[in-house]
Order: sequence, then structure tokens, then C-alpha cells
Amino acid sequence: MSDSPLEPPEKSRDSLILHTTDNAVSWITLNRPETMNAITPDQRERIIQLLAEASADPAVRAVVITATGRGFCAGADLRGASAPLFERVPGDVARTLRLGAQRLIAAVLDCEKPVIAAVNGTAAGIGAHLAFACDLVLAAEPARFIEVFARRGLVPDGGGAYLLPRLIGPQRAKELMFFGDALSAADAERLGLVNRVVPPEELEKTAREWAERLATGPTRALALTKQLVNASLDTDRAGAFAAEAAAQEINMTTADANEGVASFVERRTPRYEGR
Repeated sequence: MSDSPLEPPEKSRDSLILHTTDNAVSWITLNRPETMNAITPDQRERIIQLLAEASADPAVRAVVITATGRGFCAGADLRGASAPLFERVPGDVARTLRLGAQRLIAAVLDCEKPVIAAVNGTAAGIGAHLAFACDLVLAAEPARFIEVFARRGLVPDGGGAYLLPRLIGPQRAKELMFFGDALSAADAERLGLVNRVVPPEELEKTAREWAERLATGPTRALALTKQLVNASLDTDRAGAFAAEAAAQEINMTTADANEGVASFVERRTPRYEGR
């Protein structure tokens, strides 16, 4: 059967997520532009795998997540949803979220390397949460962020009700989630959801500059810093101070910590190796 012009030929699984490692940076690119990069289970599992590999590989020292086409990620691809609501057994939805969208967001939060989102276009639903889970967010000027769940009669999932109040406070989070209005890149930057907005033609260049700068940093210290910051809002002062002391104790056993101190004493630029 020939391919319809309205239905592009099916891509191979590997082509749905493009992956390269360049200058110690792992580039993860969603590649279904014809669907605004609505994310499939195969794509989700591939991203989780690549983030785990980045954590374990000392040659990878930073990660960038981006996408092709006009959209960053239009949310979950629901066209493959199996059973209609009345056929589901209680517990099916919770299990699907726990093993699916929540694992994806946790994989970003738990990655031991700094993760940059380079948001080229619309990020909606789980696509917005994928960006917000990253450590740093760059957005092209045309990018938009949409908490689309209420429009579909759904509760925000994929960690949204965990991430947004921690980033912008509960009132702002409720406003975005209750109304589901599109948030421009400039407004997202104003609220603190985005670190920097750049012209579209500068997005990749800026992401590369940031990622390569991170990739020359003290990788283990950055990983421990990420853990401390991510846990800080879930603990009291005593717990946070204890975690900080333990992290510094661990960090002082690394070669990079020794190099950092030595370079300060010797008044020279440090040369970190990520170990």
C-alpha cells in the first residue's frame, strides 16, 4: 500500500529520537515534527535510557534536550491509547502514569549531569513538564508553554503539580493549570520558568555554549549541587544542612575538588576532568 501524502511513512524507532555526543554533551532530539513531537511510549523509553546512560558515562558531562520542527513536544501521543475509559480496570491509569510520564520526569530530575532544555516551539502538557524538569531552560522567542490538561477535563500529570508550585508558587501554578492558557516564552521568562529567551536562530548556538561550559565544569560537584537544590523544598533546615555537609564531604574526595583548590592557590584557571 502506498503512503498517503497526509500520512508520512513510519520512521524507524531510532529515528524518533536523534542522539549524538559532541564535546562531552549528550544531545537528545525529539524527531516527530509532523506531530509537533507528541511523545510516544517508545520515545519516552529511549529518552529515559539515554539519560541513564548519560549519568553512568564519565565521558558525558552535560545533556541537552531539544526537538525538530515547530514544536518542542505537544504532550503525550494519545492516538495509541488502548482501552476507552469504561473498559479500564481501577488502577490502570495510576499504573500507566507511574510507569510512564512520571518515570520520564524523574529521569530528568535524577540525571547526574546538568540537563538543558532548548525549547524550539510549543511545549504542552507533558512536553511543558519535560522542559520544566530540566535544570536550565532556554526558549526560542516563538515558544509557548501550555498546561493543556484542564482543557481536556484532566488532572495535570507528569509531575506538573509537583514542579510548578516549586518554580513559581501555588497561585501562579493554579492560574496556569486552571485556565490552560498559552504562556509566551517572554512571560515564562518573567515568571521564572525560563532562564533565557533567544531568537530562534540563536537557540542551538546558545544551548551549545551553555552545555559546553557546563561540560568543562566540576561534574560531580554539579551533580551534588543539583541533588541538594532539588531536595531543598522537600526538607527542613536541619535536613538540608545535614545533606549539604554530607555532599561537601563526598565532593572533597573528587579530583576536581582538589584541582579547584590547587588552581585557586596557584592563581590559575582550573582544568576539571569530571572526576
